[in-house]
Amino acid sequence: MNLELSPADLAFQAEVRAFLAMHLTDALREGQRGTTSMYPEPEVSGPWQRVLQVQGWLVPLWPEEWGGTGWTALQRFIFETECALAGAPLVHPMGVRLVGPVILRFGTQAQKSLYLPRILSGEDYWCQGFSEPGAGSDLASLSLRARPDGDDYVLDGTKIWTTQAHHANRMFALVRTSTEGKRQQGISFLLIDMASPGITVRPIATIGGDHDVNEVHFDGVRVPQADRIGEENAGWECAKYLLEFERGAGIFSPRLRSQLKRVAEAMASSADQVLSEGMQRRFGEVVSDLDTFEWLEMRTMAALPPGDNPGPVSSILKLRASRLKQEIGELGVDALGAAGLRWRSAPPDGPGLAATLVPEYCNSRAFTIFGGAAEIQLGLIGKTVLGL
Repeated sequence: MNLELSPADLAFQAEVRAFLAMHLTDALREGQRGTTSMYPEPEVSGPWQRVLQVQGWLVPLWPEEWGGTGWTALQRFIFETECALAGAPLVHPMGVRLVGPVILRFGTQAQKSLYLPRILSGEDYWCQGFSEPGAGSDLASLSLRARPDGDDYVLDGTKIWTTQAHHANRMFALVRTSTEGKRQQGISFLLIDMASPGITVRPIATIGGDHDVNEVHFDGVRVPQADRIGEENAGWECAKYLLEFERGAGIFSPRLRSQLKRVAEAMASSADQVLSEGMQRRFGEVVSDLDTFEWLEMRTMAALPPGDNPGPVSSILKLRASRLKQEIGELGVDALGAAGLRWRSAPPDGPGLAATLVPEYCNSRAFTIFGGAAEIQLGLIGKTVLGL
């Protein structure tokens, strides 16, 4: 695959750099730099989303009639790389990259007309209601019950590990609408107003000290059946489609490279004047692995028309990105040495970057669990890619 930039690609790269120089403020850069959880807070991501929406660059994976850019895979990669290098905030993906494509694929015209503009504007801030206390990697065992009652469903049960539910005004959720037949056949996909009576959000503190995830309890919560995506008991197809976007439609290597750059800064400022040969070798191995992963992402994106999902290869991308995230995190804390033990009192931009690298390392432990555990991804790869 030839990745040499053409004159048109170089012109696009210059356009992106000029745009970032004009619109990316120091406050937004600092907000992203200080983010150690998976996504930045709404006060960081929200303003940047509005800037991208005005520019028309917010949803490159969507069809052009709904706001997509029509970019090539290489243009998408250029854009993501330049944003990461410049320190631009991550846009909260739950709306633009997860539920948005599901609504585009399975939603009615009325649902598209209502929800897609609100996703683009940022008026709706979404969270994902998939995992439950007894249903994580085995998602088909979920039990949150949605009982039909007139034009509504009545929901009772609990969702857990719900990222940024304490900020969200909307949730997309998988619910149990039938106990007949195979477990997957009794699941429906609902859009839920988080202000509905009977919803309680309880915080869960992570090992990295962040409040990013929550437990969400439903006690007699009424949801209009008009807010079901697709047919009743057909939500599993929506979920599989969404998970392919979650696992493989993003471009992860530029952000991983940005994190590795901070590790290099920590290594350069290490109290050990001469880093061990083993540390240098590990750093080189991670760089090589990241280069290889970058090529895999580009090959995948090149074959992906706007609006399409990446298919089974998404499991490979998700698994590799998760493990690279953990490898970079481990390298970072090892580079800090004893300075990493004082990470809670260290300034975010202080010597050794302990206040960001240590929480990133702690939080990275979950990357091989959420979105489908590593063991689940290996099973999917064996079945759908290798045909085992």
